[in-house]
Amino acid sequence: MRIRIVGAGAMGRGIAQWAAVAGHTVELADVRREAVTAAVDFVRSMLDRAVDKGRMTAGDRASALERLVPLDDPWAEGPDVELVVEAVREDLDTKAEVFGGLERALPASAVFATNTSSLSVTRIAATLKDPSRLAGLHFFNPVPLMRIVEVVPGAATRPEIPPFLTELVTGCGHRAVTVADTPGFLVNHAGRGLVTEALALLEESVAEPADVDRIARDVLGLRMGPFELMDLTGLDVTAAVIDSIWEGFRHEDRLRPSYLTPNRVVAGLHGRKTGRGWYAYGPDAPAPADEPPVTGDADRPVFVAGDTAYADALAASGAVVEAGAEPSERAVVLVPVWGTTVASAVAALGLPAERTFGVDPLPAAGRRRVLAVTPAAEPEAARDARAVLARAASGADPYAVSVVRDTAGSVAQRLLASVVSVASSIAERSLAAPADIDLAVTAGLGYPVGPLAWGDRIGAARMLELQRALHATTGDPRHRPTRWLTERAQLGLPLTQPGTSPAACAG
Repeated sequence: MRIRIVGAGAMGRGIAQWAAVAGHTVELADVRREAVTAAVDFVRSMLDRAVDKGRMTAGDRASALERLVPLDDPWAEGPDVELVVEAVREDLDTKAEVFGGLERALPASAVFATNTSSLSVTRIAATLKDPSRLAGLHFFNPVPLMRIVEVVPGAATRPEIPPFLTELVTGCGHRAVTVADTPGFLVNHAGRGLVTEALALLEESVAEPADVDRIARDVLGLRMGPFELMDLTGLDVTAAVIDSIWEGFRHEDRLRPSYLTPNRVVAGLHGRKTGRGWYAYGPDAPAPADEPPVTGDADRPVFVAGDTAYADALAASGAVVEAGAEPSERAVVLVPVWGTTVASAVAALGLPAERTFGVDPLPAAGRRRVLAVTPAAEPEAARDARAVLARAASGADPYAVSVVRDTAGSVAQRLLASVVSVASSIAERSLAAPADIDLAVTAGLGYPVGPLAWGDRIGAARMLELQRALHATTGDPRHRPTRWLTERAQLGLPLTQPGTSPAACAG
């Protein structure tokens, strides 16, 4: 296939490398000729590196470079061009100008694709004489390594174009997911579940960014915590995406932005690229603070309220776990909470407020436990409870223990509930198929498992119990359960299956 790529920046050159290596002839163009030259040099250097590392033969490198054709004019005639991929800056007028010139230069049979990440595909297509020839083809940076592409049909896109683009993507070794033309498409939309809830936790002074990140990594198994991720992406970019998706979905509570971000953006605290975000970067940046040492009495007796499995796990670590209906006068009391607060357990069960703490019963991906502290807690009892949680069985490394403020559920539960909730909302609105949601999120965001499959691991009924408890405890509509989750919990269906639709019963 002969493909023309217009825009020779980071995305354009990545798409050019990807397509040329896969065997397609690629015309690379930009209004700035020097950008094309720089892009070709960059692709050459990437292929040289691949040869040096044994990932490509010298012959394959030479063939790929032969298929890369620099153009002096983005709007040059191209009777053999079958596909155009536009990768210019995110501005509707600029994209309209590019496609207007391409419509005049290329045959009507050429399919147009835009790599937009934030603009409506339908709005871009509406600037064309023939809007039916355009669809979205959203790549992620770096294109050769991020093996997921969103295929986004606009409202007027011809029905044969999405399958054509999907076949192209899969033929070049990437995975394609078909996504509705909605704000954020799929990956950026699904990713709001993690970062918006992390910001909400910080708003409520539940935990500091470093603590939230540690819990996200060590309990949920994420490669990066949400604040680390924001610093990597750039808080200016993250905040703009959060706002645009929230506004695009007409102020949906589940996607509500935080008041914390605007001032940080204005102050230039964008993350790695500015040297400071939620963390400091650079050669002169101070090293991240170590977690406080464990100083309490690990032999203090502990009473676990209402969860024998958690009590057994502590006993297996060597903790002195009390039996019986009530704690002794000296015991610290641990309450495994699920969507509720420690404070409510103290009130409902008549537990001693000064020595009662919350713990998270979620199975941890790593060796970390979380201790939730109420304002009534006695500091010495909290230190002892932390020491008890840090204990490990003989020969095993001790557990790290994060101390956070009492909140409905826990940090990990709230993050997980939000991730599953946003993905369930996407499925509920038929913006993407359940399998595509999980595929796109694992490939595009690096989660250990897709959000719907993650919910199934916990169990739909248990996830519904968590979300109902969060909603009832906080009164915040951001936590309300989705119909997708509620129905599947009630019917005993997995979150990952689309189920029977009315259309399936019509014939």
